[in-house]
Formats: sequence, structure tokens, C-alpha cells
Amino acid sequence: MSRPSATRARRTLAVDVLARVEGEGGLEVKVRRGALESVRLNIYEPPRLFEAFLRGRDFREAPDFTARICGICPVAYQTCAAQAMERACGVTVPPAVRDLRRLLYCGEWIESHALHVVMLHAPDFLGYESGIHMAKDHPEAVTRGLGIKKVGNAIMTAVGGREIHPVNMRVGGFWRAPAAAAVKGLRDRVAWALEESLELLRWVATFTFPDVRRDWVFVALRDPERYPVEQGRIVTSAGHDLDPSEFERHFGEEHVHRSNALHGVMHGHGPYHVGPLARWALNQDRLTPAVLEAARAAGLAPVERNPFRSILVRAAEMAYACEEALRLIDAYQPFDPPAVEVTPRDATGWGVSEAPRGLLWHSYSMDGRGVIRKARIVPPTAQNQKSIESDVAAYVERHLSLENDALQWGCEQAVRNYDPCISCATHFMRLSIERV
Repeated sequence: MSRPSATRARRTLAVDVLARVEGEGGLEVKVRRGALESVRLNIYEPPRLFEAFLRGRDFREAPDFTARICGICPVAYQTCAAQAMERACGVTVPPAVRDLRRLLYCGEWIESHALHVVMLHAPDFLGYESGIHMAKDHPEAVTRGLGIKKVGNAIMTAVGGREIHPVNMRVGGFWRAPAAAAVKGLRDRVAWALEESLELLRWVATFTFPDVRRDWVFVALRDPERYPVEQGRIVTSAGHDLDPSEFERHFGEEHVHRSNALHGVMHGHGPYHVGPLARWALNQDRLTPAVLEAARAAGLAPVERNPFRSILVRAAEMAYACEEALRLIDAYQPFDPPAVEVTPRDATGWGVSEAPRGLLWHSYSMDGRGVIRKARIVPPTAQNQKSIESDVAAYVERHLSLENDALQWGCEQAVRNYDPCISCATHFMRLSIERV
């Protein structure tokens, strides 16, 4: 809530907790003599130390441990950890395992995007405090969004064993391959979710978007055949095409004193952007014709540089995940054994995938007994920290004439464009606007 300042010369607005993001932290905006002085994203929640307590653990434990980093995108962490261990041990999983992992991941994309689009982000565009408040005037949209989310959760349960922190994935594959009936039984619900996702995309296309343009360097995965989800090479709009093992040569992290989250940088370029807008710019040719047509009908340009229009890409990706899930469901046949044998060796492995919020990268070194010596995890929200700050700064500079309440609304919306998962990054948010 707003607190009025003591004088007109100095005005300060403080919001203790920002709603509709996952985690805690603060945003401080300072305006002096009518000009923006600084924007600081302050992540104050204590570090969670996952990389530290993975050291000394058995390599097979990494997928289950890292899944606990996030309750919204646990499959992303499981997938990257399993990939990294398999690569370190020189193992390539068979196509059936890869496809089942992709289906599980589609479930995560569906539930995450549906939650963000309808309950967390749409209220910003329509002027509501929350999705609950919005439901009174837009009950069909809210019901549709929650229904789609349930379908994503059902996929995660059928394939992963449960919808929060699935337990079926393991290094080398799965603990068991689901029965055909359990997977095929999802088809009608997923087909319904596909049609409803396209309706949501059409609805979101009617929103009014602030006029903001950002010149980011886009970074995303690139799959040789399909829209990137569970694996790929790292590509950028600056022309890079990298194996996951090359990530540290081109990307780094900076410690900022005010924050418990590291800030991602691209060597030679500075801040960069991961997430739906990056995937769209670098991979739209991998979308299915139906989804690509729907996205273009919704007004998406070949490259979108307005961060507020990310909600459109998320809605399109939700439809794609439903369509891809249908393809994988139709092709599914149980397989045995459900996992390949993985023998540890003294080596380092890398794993990458596209979490709903963007590129996720893992690296692990193990000894010959399979004991983890070193772990490094770079989540998407940490990579976007600097871009979030610069986006807020750009918005403030264009809207300095707004009163604090209106400016606060726009700043919070600019942050929610990223669907930030601060628990992964390490956490978010208070807002303070100071005018001197």
C-alpha cells in the first residue's frame, strides 16, 4: 500500500510484497528533479545453497534434489540434471525416453503458462488487483485458464507420478514407463485444452499493450527438428551456435552487493534475454502451422521487442505444448526397460532445457564413484535480472509524469512480463519509488 511522504519535494512509495510473482525481494526506483536516477532490483531472501549441498551426493540423487528448487518448474530441473549426468557418463537415452520426457515437460509448460497468462499477468492489462478480482467480470477466461492448468497437471501426474515435484524421472530414463491406458486416456482432455488455449490467445490479443521497445540479445535453445523444450544447442540473435559445454565461455554471472541472486551477463554484450520472446524470435519456424497461423493472427511480429507482449507468446506456446502433447500421446507405447544403465565415471556433464521462463543450464563434475564434486545451476530468472532492471528503467523514463500509484502499477507489470521465478534465482519483491 502507498504511504504519503512528508513533503512534496520528497515522495516515497513502498510496497512490502509484490503480488503475483513467485518469491520475495524488492525494487527501488529513484527519481531526482524529474529524471530517473536509478533502478535497483534487490533480492534479499537468503541463498538456498542447492549447489553447495549437492556436493558429496550420489550423482543419481541430482534430479530429485534439484526438482525441489521450484514447485512451478521442477521438470526443468530434473531434465537438466538427468541430461548432465548422462552426458558425463557417456550415455544417450533412446528416443522413447526422450519423447516421454518431452511429454512430461509439455505438461509443465501447459500448467505454468496457463497460470501465468490468466491468473498472474492478465489482471495487469485489465486493471484488476488479482485473478480472483478479475473472475467476477471475466469468469469464462478464468475458468478456461484453470481448466487448462489442470490438464497440464494431469499430464505430469500420469507421466511423472505426481503434479508437484514428480518422482518418476531418473538418470537414464524413468523408474517405470506409464501404462498405455494412462497416457492415451489424457487425449480428450488435451484436445480440449488445445482449443481453449487458442481461445485464450485470441482473448489476450485484444489487450492494450504499453508502447515499449527493447534491443535485447536473445538467447534460446535450438532443436534440429522441433520447437525447443527438453534439449538443444544454445543459439543467440548475435550469431552464436553453441554446445551446452561452451556456455561458460560466453556467459557469466556477476555478484551485486545488494542482491543474493547473481546477475547473468553475456561476454562482450552485457545483459541478454531468455524466455518466450527469445524462443519465438529464434525458433518460430519450428512451431506447427496451426499455432504459427494463430500467433500471427494474434498480431505477433517475426521478432517482438516489446516485453509486455510476452503474454501473447506464452499463450501461443501453451497451444503448441498441447498440440505437441497430443502428438506424443498418439505415438506412445510403453517400453521396457524404462531406463538404460548408467555407470559413473570421473567426468563433467552439462544439461540444458527451456523452462517456461527461459533457458536453464546445469553443470556437474563427479568422480569415478559417482560422487558429485561440483555443481553449477544457472536459472532463467537470474539470467534475466539485468534485463528486468533495464526494462523497468525504460518504462519509468517514458512515464515519469504518472503519479506514484500508476507508476507502481506499470513497474510491477514490467517485472511480471518475465513471469519471474525468484525462488530459483533466489527471490523477490518490494517496490520503493523515491522522488526528490
